Amino acid sequence: MTQNDRVDRLLDRYGETYAHQAGIRLADRPQPLYQLLVLVKLLSTRISADVAVAGARELFRAGLTTPRAMLAADEHTLWHTLAAAHYVRYAGPAIRQLSDGAQLTLDRWGGDLRRMHTAAAGDRAALRTSLTEFPGIGPTGADIYLREAQAVWPDVRPYLDQRVTAAAKAVRLPSSPARLAGLVEPDRLPELAAAVLRGSHDRSLT
Repeated sequence: MTQNDRVDRLLDRYGETYAHQAGIRLADRPQPLYQLLVLVKLLSTRISADVAVAGARELFRAGLTTPRAMLAADEHTLWHTLAAAHYVRYAGPAIRQLSDGAQLTLDRWGGDLRRMHTAAAGDRAALRTSLTEFPGIGPTGADIYLREAQAVWPDVRPYLDQRVTAAAKAVRLPSSPARLAGLVEPDRLPELAAAVLRGSHDRSLT
């Protein structure tokens, strides 16, 4: 199997991003960028990715797609919305962190995470630091955000962190970010990152 065949197989099987799974139409606009932040916060909890994605979908279905809408929702509504996705065990802390994160988005960035991106001026480390200031989002969550946001923030590309490059080696692809990025069109890098990470658990590809 050639490298290109391997990439095509990975993308076909495992190339769906978390944003796509959660129903986010990612674009460089305030609402989808905030929705991605909500999704990443839920993914950052010790819970399955499927449950976290389902929790995000339920929140968005309930109209909680902006920081102001999130702040306006009462705790009872948030609890039952997350419970509908079986996001129950960590719902209490998640609700507080979502509320605090929405407030931080408004207070520091005027409700628009494009300002966070602009303030970083192309410094990916600064962006990563800003993301970890949101409650419940650590370095791993920041990496997830930037892996997905590189679809709409070209200056972040290629964002292929150590987890991705280690997984790439496991599926017999280049572990160098530059060489790995060269295997797909730039706007498909988020899909490649997702595919490599998931594919590294597929023994037929390792």
